[in-house]
Amino acid sequence: MVAESDREQWEYAPLERVGPLRFGMSVEEATSAMLTCGFTSDAVAELGKFGPFKQLRTSFRAVDAPFHRADVVAYYVGPMGLTCIAVDALTGPQVTFEGIRLVGRLPSMLSDELTTYLESTDRTVEITPGGDIGSQDLGIMPRAQRAGDALLTRLVFGRSNDWANTMSDCIPADEMLGHY
Repeated sequence: MVAESDREQWEYAPLERVGPLRFGMSVEEATSAMLTCGFTSDAVAELGKFGPFKQLRTSFRAVDAPFHRADVVAYYVGPMGLTCIAVDALTGPQVTFEGIRLVGRLPSMLSDELTTYLESTDRTVEITPGGDIGSQDLGIMPRAQRAGDALLTRLVFGRSNDWANTMSDCIPADEMLGHY
């Protein structure tokens, strides 16, 4: 696990961007942005089809990463470009939103902070398919990821639109099934 002080520090702008990655970017644009930030990328993988569109995935890892796992996974759907971004709980950048640390936290701690924020801003508190607190309005879906004998938050960010009715609809099956 990467220490908090050694993680890249990114900001989240709901439904717009996660660090240097903007929703709607092409594979090439996202790869260029990540290379500029000191990440390497794996080959683009085709995941199958989403309706008539190809669904693609790119994994990024910090150049000097001590682990051989993806720090960030970007998912793309045809002409919509980048539609979903997952940040690894153990090695990914720390992403903050409104002062809330989102990545690599105990799920209960993030749930408490996120619930307080959502209630104070009159947003709906939603339960994700995995039983965590998330928000369609913010495009945030925390997922529990194993860290030895503990669970930590792996954050999935997405933006539903004409092709996906809900946040859950825009997350590829391999992410939902924990194949990362």
